Amino acid sequence: MKCLLLVDIQNGFCSGGNLAVPNGEDVVPIANRLIADGGYDLVVASQDWHPADHGSFASQHPGRNPFEMGMLGGKPQMLWPDHCIQASRDADFHPELNTAAVDHVQRKGENVAVDSYSAFRDNDQSALTGLSDYLTGKGVDTLDVCGLATDYCVKASALDAKAMMPDVDVRFIADASRGIDAAGVEAAIAEMDAAGVRILTSRDVLSGA
Repeated sequence: MKCLLLVDIQNGFCSGGNLAVPNGEDVVPIANRLIADGGYDLVVASQDWHPADHGSFASQHPGRNPFEMGMLGGKPQMLWPDHCIQASRDADFHPELNTAAVDHVQRKGENVAVDSYSAFRDNDQSALTGLSDYLTGKGVDTLDVCGLATDYCVKASALDAKAMMPDVDVRFIADASRGIDAAGVEAAIAEMDAAGVRILTSRDVLSGA
């Protein structure tokens, strides 16, 4: 079974959002083409879903600013602007994304004490979201991963998918993803490739790769 995992294609990570990825909204039409013509049996979308007092927010660390390094749960933590707060417009999926075709929404980042980049588990790797069990139960053997942002949540999701489901062919769709930093994107792609994640484009998928 072939599955498409759309990572965090939400207003908060697109232009005008509280943690906008440069040109993040450009992935939406590509994602929609993949949904329509990529031959997927299953479409899953992850959704950042933070409580208002999430510990990764700089606002919860007096005197600290967004994009500074801080601490959370005794570990180094990038401090973010408040973003994707539960039930806010910022947390909504991009309005042009074809959410009607999404079979399962996996929310993440609900624990105030730990950040959650990956759709599969929290950053401390102790709490699982249940997504790997869901995909295994559906018989998924090919998983295509794309969305926002390449150098954070997409990379973490692809790496965790490969680690937690070693028999699944995990593939990263580069042009259906956008990142925060060009150097970070390059490093993320190299790391995914080294871990056995295949690097593709939407053209590869649409041509039947």
